[in-house]
Amino acid sequence: MAFEELKSDFTDSQQAAKEYIESSAEYYRLKTFKFVMKAVIALTVLLFLGTLALLAIFFLSIATSLSIGNHLGNPAHGFWIVGGIYVLLGILGYALRHKLESPVLQKFSKDYYDDK
Repeated sequence: MAFEELKSDFTDSQQAAKEYIESSAEYYRLKTFKFVMKAVIALTVLLFLGTLALLAIFFLSIATSLSIGNHLGNPAHGFWIVGGIYVLLGILGYALRHKLESPVLQKFSKDYYDDK
């Protein structure tokens, strides 16, 4: 009789452990899906807005270059000046790239480990 109870308890424990493992796997699968979908949506929005911003910057740069060039009497000088400004901004961005790593890492860590 005691052996049958022990066998039944062991079988129940085994079943409970199996259900726990399956539900844990499903939980982490859903959590990963949530994180991946947030990343995909963020990337899509970033690409869309980035494309619009690049187009705006492109046209504003041409207008600024032509305006500076007309003011200086040589359109090429305006393009050189605006190009030089972009080179300086690129160098500045490269120099400060490490300052961007921490906020980005914190943002994605918060999104991944957030249980909401």
